[in-house]
Amino acid sequence: MADYTNPVATTFELQRRSIEQSQEALEQTLSFPTRVGDAAVDSLDSQESAQRNIVEFQQDAIHSLLDTVEETFPGVETSTDDVREVVDDQYGSVLEAHADLFESLSTSLEETIEAYDDLSAETVEALEALMDDLVDAQEELEEQSVEATEQVEEQFEELQAQVEDVQAQIQSVSEDAAAAVDN
Repeated sequence: MADYTNPVATTFELQRRSIEQSQEALEQTLSFPTRVGDAAVDSLDSQESAQRNIVEFQQDAIHSLLDTVEETFPGVETSTDDVREVVDDQYGSVLEAHADLFESLSTSLEETIEAYDDLSAETVEALEALMDDLVDAQEELEEQSVEATEQVEEQFEELQAQVEDVQAQIQSVSEDAAAAVDN
């Protein structure tokens, strides 16, 4: 009957492992959005650079066009200089707004990720405390179950011994009765 303790203890050990694995899975799930957010912030840098390069390329193309106009039509330098100044001012404003936009996006995304990380950390902390309490309660239940199983086993063994004693007494009385009848 001593084998009953092992399955009970094994069952509780499997439950503990399941609890721990569930906790690890939840923690990994909570960290996934942070990794995605970090990747988004990293991609913003390359997006900003690519878009800035396109804007600068357009500005350079207009400068090249103005250079061609100046070479083709002598005496228009004053007009093209005015246009060049307006183009530079406008593209300067576009590049500044572009940089501000990406800085704002990056800052906003980083703040959102940080807030999520804080919330996730609090959630994980609360989850860890809950899991610790759950494991403690489960271990206490295991101890009580193992103890109850051992007590039932002992009581069964005592009952079995009593039954064997009663059977021996019955056997003895039967043999005595059979001997008395034969005499």
